[in-house]
Amino acid sequence: MAGTTQRVPGVPGTPGTPGTPRVLRAMNDRAALDLLLEHGPLSRTRIGKLTGLSKPTASQLLARLEAAGLVVATGTTEGRPGPNAQLYAVNARAAYAAGLDVTTRRIRAAVADVTGEIVGEAELPTPGRSAAGVVRQVTEALDGAVGAAGIAREEVRRLVIGTPGAFDPATGRLRYASHLPGWHSPTLLEELAAALPMPFEYENDVNLVALAEQRLGAARGHSDFVLLWNEEGIGAALVLGGRLHRGFTGGAGEVGFLPVPGTPLVRQVTKANSGGYQELAGAQAVPRIARSLGVETPEQPYAPVAAALLAHAGAAADGDPRYAALLDRYAERVAIGLSSVVAVLDPELIVLSGDVLVAGGEPLRARVQSELADLAASRPRLVLASVPRRPVLRGALESALAATRDEVFDTSR
Repeated sequence: MAGTTQRVPGVPGTPGTPGTPRVLRAMNDRAALDLLLEHGPLSRTRIGKLTGLSKPTASQLLARLEAAGLVVATGTTEGRPGPNAQLYAVNARAAYAAGLDVTTRRIRAAVADVTGEIVGEAELPTPGRSAAGVVRQVTEALDGAVGAAGIAREEVRRLVIGTPGAFDPATGRLRYASHLPGWHSPTLLEELAAALPMPFEYENDVNLVALAEQRLGAARGHSDFVLLWNEEGIGAALVLGGRLHRGFTGGAGEVGFLPVPGTPLVRQVTKANSGGYQELAGAQAVPRIARSLGVETPEQPYAPVAAALLAHAGAAADGDPRYAALLDRYAERVAIGLSSVVAVLDPELIVLSGDVLVAGGEPLRARVQSELADLAASRPRLVLASVPRRPVLRGALESALAATRDEVFDTSR
């Protein structure tokens, strides 16, 4: 049809017909940039070998990317026979992306350069947040990270905001997160768009953790997996065929609302902001189990107390049988909810994430694996999350960087 354009896989936004010199150059450029991101500084010869390009073509490619400000010369090879070769790397200053991690108590922000290096961070406490202050607090947190990075707000190409719950694509309102005051206005997204100078996206916080694990952590190389998260609340992210499954209203993975045996039936779960699986295996369950076993412990704050109890139990510091029983009972509760997920999705892999689950370490993971083998028809492999630092924020940055690179690394325009 006249007036249409054709997109080339791997080169978003590329117009033209596949096979034309411009499109092929753009594809080679992107391949070289991705290799530099993966391997770090490379010589012209090495880039040629990895891409299959001739030396003259690799030289032209590097000259083109250097003129576009996308690569820079970083030094020379040393310690090898023959003359030293010039090394090239992605220009870290070519673009910046930002991420926000929003909870009931604070907003955490970070800015990364196009290589993925975090260059600025900030954290804004938000006690008693009101609806009127949300836009101001978002921009203040972002400005803190931008200032720490030593750049201007306008230099950030894209922002991804991670929140509990999910914004309903039909209404634009935040759902499944009644505990997050100030974020439920039907005009909030429009107000944020007016206040921010860059395009922004929003995503569920647990989905962002799954993205971080898929790109950097325990789920690398896996296209079908479930990530179970437990900190302030229990939730899951579902990755099917390599893509996040969000559901019709964005609520896929809100497994805390699952009715499960062992707890009373919870009705009106969105009003209660809880459900059977949350009551059975959420952070608040851990100190209650411990007390039933004769372990003296406070209950709140739930997540830190639960993590400390499970870490002590996992370490088996004093050989106390009460802590072994704590692991046994809690693992069974976790496995009960997971068995329903496995029955529906049959995932290849389950990643246990969040401070509460990770605190129990290998002893808890092994017990959940064993319990799940008895409760589920299939036997997915369970692993512990391996993105150790601020995984929600890391996932937000990875999401923002992916879109930023697609835009900045497209040399066909």
